[in-house]
Amino acid sequence: MSHEWHGRALGTRTVTYDETRPILYALAVGAGASDLDLVFEERLRVLPTFGLTLAQWAPDVLGSAGAFDVRTAVHGTQRLRVRKPLPRSGSVEMSASVTAVWDKGSAAVFDVAVESEYFEATWSLFAPGCGGFGGERGPSSRRRPEADPDGVLTASTASDQAALYRLLGDRHHLHIDPEAAKAAGMPRPIMHGLCTLAAVTLPLAESLGAHPADLAELEGRFAAPVFPGDALQVSTWRDDAGPDGGAVLFEAAVDGTTVISGGRARFGAAG
Repeated sequence: MSHEWHGRALGTRTVTYDETRPILYALAVGAGASDLDLVFEERLRVLPTFGLTLAQWAPDVLGSAGAFDVRTAVHGTQRLRVRKPLPRSGSVEMSASVTAVWDKGSAAVFDVAVESEYFEATWSLFAPGCGGFGGERGPSSRRRPEADPDGVLTASTASDQAALYRLLGDRHHLHIDPEAAKAAGMPRPIMHGLCTLAAVTLPLAESLGAHPADLAELEGRFAAPVFPGDALQVSTWRDDAGPDGGAVLFEAAVDGTTVISGGRARFGAAG
């Protein structure tokens, strides 16, 4: 049985930006002043995950349209496939739709896909109270590999990182206001999941001898909150057996608690 929101178009939007936004983005996800090709307009390469900030309007539109309770729905999984590099400045035209609604019993998972000539991105949104409509459960999450990790990296976050990242568009009070965080059951403001996921790609790229702007595919599930200042231990496994070859599987933890699971990244030619 299909859900009433399955296949629903969410509209189109064109976002225009100058070099300032991708530079601010790079700084907000952990690039340093010495990373000149990420933070200096004369040499600028745009991180592909910057596109996710341009496309954030789409899941917001779905929530505003009443598909689920925005107070209880959470961002479950994020996927990104790069088609070609984003320009340093310019306009990006995007279209969005609900590509799937999975029935998890007491909850539903809404897949919101955004497409542009530069990328395809999918938000999976976990919505309590929306399941039980007789639909398919959908695919299972990728499990942690049974083998020992091939490597362990550290991805450090800064105490002011969420305050900086929110300037890219996600102004939810949970990420800046201690009182809003407390009301949501958190001891203090938390990191944006997309900021954490993007921050992990920087040490991942370095470990593979790749450039972070050469990210071609990315996926990760948000398993637990991360707080500004946390250091993430990132376990990695080569995924040479995958269809693309050369990808890396990863899982990130803070003090033994998994915060990103089912991670997969591939660096190389986009498309």
